[in-house]
Amino acid sequence: MKIALMNEFSQAAKNAIILNELTTTVSKQGHTVFNVGMDGDNDHRLTYVHLGIIGALLLNSKAVDFIIAGCGTGQGAMMALNTFPGVNCGYCIDPTDAYLFAQVNNGNALALPFAKGFGWGAELNIRYIFEKAFDGEKGLGYPAERRESQNANAVILNDMKVAANKPLIDSLKAIDQELVKQAIGGERFQECFFNNSQDAELTDYIRTLLGK
Repeated sequence: MKIALMNEFSQAAKNAIILNELTTTVSKQGHTVFNVGMDGDNDHRLTYVHLGIIGALLLNSKAVDFIIAGCGTGQGAMMALNTFPGVNCGYCIDPTDAYLFAQVNNGNALALPFAKGFGWGAELNIRYIFEKAFDGEKGLGYPAERRESQNANAVILNDMKVAANKPLIDSLKAIDQELVKQAIGGERFQECFFNNSQDAELTDYIRTLLGK
């Protein structure tokens, strides 16, 4: 599985901590991590709104399979990601949330609070979150006897989101193009996207915006 980590400007200083815990945890399971958000205060500036845009691009192009996003509370990142088609983002503050999201909702993104409650032992909490989010098979249900109905509802939600949304490229073209340009301006995002995108139309659109 390819996993993208992204965090906005307010939590850029914590990127190294989060990246270390994520990479250390999921590399044992054979997953690959791309650090596409801000990795310091002087990096390409992103807000949680930008995280929604780049997260949608990475998931819909199949450049990555899963997103770990975060802002101060995690709420803004979750809302921004869930704005777009092809993204089903949960909110996670502890390992139980991560486990239940993987087994019941089986989405493709998690938003974490990287300021609220991020105190003593925070690195242990996110380590255990990542273990529960990515260890073993997803969509097994909890409790197990409810698996069938939970999986059916996850499919219904996906279908409902497709019906309620425009295709991603139409959605992106309908919003301020300067906002999109700022979102896609980071070098590490571009490297991940262009090296792994499986959607030629989205790739061409991003190349055009960047003047490449």
